[in-house]
Amino acid sequence: MSLRQFEYALAVAEEGSVTAAAERLRVAQPSVSQQIRGLERELGVELFARTPTGLVATVVGRAFLREAEAAVSAARRAKATARAGADELAGELVVAAQMGFGTRQWPGALDALRRRYPRLEVTVFEEPSSAELERLCRRGVLDLALMAACERSPSDAHRLGDEEFVVVLGPGHRQLTADRVDLRELAGEAWVRFDRDSALDGVLLSVLRDNGLTPATAARVSQTATAVRWAAHGLGATLVPASAVPHGHEHLARPVFPAVSQPVIAVLRQGAGPGETALLDLLRGESWTGPASLR
Repeated sequence: MSLRQFEYALAVAEEGSVTAAAERLRVAQPSVSQQIRGLERELGVELFARTPTGLVATVVGRAFLREAEAAVSAARRAKATARAGADELAGELVVAAQMGFGTRQWPGALDALRRRYPRLEVTVFEEPSSAELERLCRRGVLDLALMAACERSPSDAHRLGDEEFVVVLGPGHRQLTADRVDLRELAGEAWVRFDRDSALDGVLLSVLRDNGLTPATAARVSQTATAVRWAAHGLGATLVPASAVPHGHEHLARPVFPAVSQPVIAVLRQGAGPGETALLDLLRGESWTGPASLR
């Protein structure tokens, strides 16, 4: 088996066809087909099944692809480390943030990292589940994960600061006259909630129950920006980290009473290199204390 075969298999899984994978990899289609067939012969299993909508990984294929992804990520990091000089760093970092956390801090840290290491490419994605973030980081798929601290947080996590939560209300809502909204005054309010496995939905549910409220669900969404915009249209209230409130909606957001905040941590992969260490230092330098300006 070769790293190239791993990369080809991952591309086929992501694109759903050999033709699309070949186009993305900029190689001939027969080359991709040959590599996949050779890999399946060597493993003695079928990695992909043909369906009306394209190629889909089999159960065995999905298990193999998880390990292939970790191997490809490790190879990229090894290449970046080998190329790193005193003032130069090249390669790719794969980082992820728990949905809604660090929205205000990421741009400054990433911009500073890009200026320091212009040849270093950073891929960032959001993940709603803290448990999944920890799993991916421990498996070596992620170089750095940013999330809210919880009971399962690893002992070697790096504390960055706190994210204060705010409630977002529709225009003309009676509670917008308050500087800080008493959650008990929102009894009977409909709520724009998040996916059931999302940590943000867990925070909302816990906060409302602690204040004797039973949430009526107006809708469920998968992005904080969508939740804020729907709340701004009057569909229902929502609760998000202050830094996740999109520009132009600050006038509809208020801190809550009792105050709601969560510690934010960063988790580095084992054997972290200079790129992820530099990014951690830059994130530490961002402001994490206190809510964003809401008016």
